[in-house]
Amino acid sequence: MRRLKVLYLPHPAEGVNVDWGKDVIDAISPDHDVRVFDRQQPPEPQFQGVEAIVDLGGNITGEYLSMAAQAGVQFLQAQTNGLDHVDVAGIRASGLTLAHCPGGPSSVALAESAMMFILMLAHRYGEGLVNFAERKFFFPIGMELVDRTLGIIGFGASGQHLARRARPFGLKINAIDIREIEPEILDEIQPDFLGGPSDLDRVIAESDFLSVHLHLTADTHHIIDARRIGLLKPTACLINVARGGLIDEEAMYEALLQNKIGGAGLDAFAQEPVDPTRPVYALPNVCVTPHTAGSTDGTSRKRAAFAAENLKRFATGEPLAALVE
Repeated sequence: MRRLKVLYLPHPAEGVNVDWGKDVIDAISPDHDVRVFDRQQPPEPQFQGVEAIVDLGGNITGEYLSMAAQAGVQFLQAQTNGLDHVDVAGIRASGLTLAHCPGGPSSVALAESAMMFILMLAHRYGEGLVNFAERKFFFPIGMELVDRTLGIIGFGASGQHLARRARPFGLKINAIDIREIEPEILDEIQPDFLGGPSDLDRVIAESDFLSVHLHLTADTHHIIDARRIGLLKPTACLINVARGGLIDEEAMYEALLQNKIGGAGLDAFAQEPVDPTRPVYALPNVCVTPHTAGSTDGTSRKRAAFAAENLKRFATGEPLAALVE
């Protein structure tokens, strides 16, 4: 295998790069010559001689993309699952081959975070914090999960891992997907119900917890809209560890403020960063994290290994994994 000249493009948010960047560099440097892009230095010379770019955030656009194309860069590995923030059209127009990182590497972390939100909301964690600060003990009273219903919208890798974690708590599993799920997966997880898009309203209406696990596309934008939020039980909790644009946030916020739904666990938002002073985020039945559901040591190592494998494929002329057509 020939050694490639690789440019590692860190995430614009500095704090993201400490562990993620180390894992990427450790994974690819044994086989390739790696240069780390420095935003404090003139950018154009840094693209010269580069054959492939590993882009941590999938944020290469505009001027940088033009420089990469002019320098003869051939391959861009975007270390992101969703492509909603990636300039796919611009990358294609520049003549670069694009691959992304599939959902598998982050699926365990996303499932664990969704399960964390379920437990926090069921045991009214936010209200408990308030009561603790006010020295009010023995309240509130939470709910047990046995025989409650979990709706999973999107039964791919993270949705399946959530079902595996939810089942031992006694939750019933209702799931929706557009694909046919492999028989061995169904035999293992045994969801109580698995349907398609036409069953979405039914699953929403029956759910005590509704967790969304979809890619954001034109078809899935606001798939949980005001009408569907209105189908939820007044005690139901909505969980989003995927993409903010999947839910009509204003309709959800209004439902929360008016106590029309039981609560929400949110890790993804339509516009990031959010305004943390919005009243909805202060509600005790709303749990939020700053888009960190998939940010674990395991996700970082698995994504780095995926990048290394795809660079090997590129260097040897093998078909690329997760190629964006």
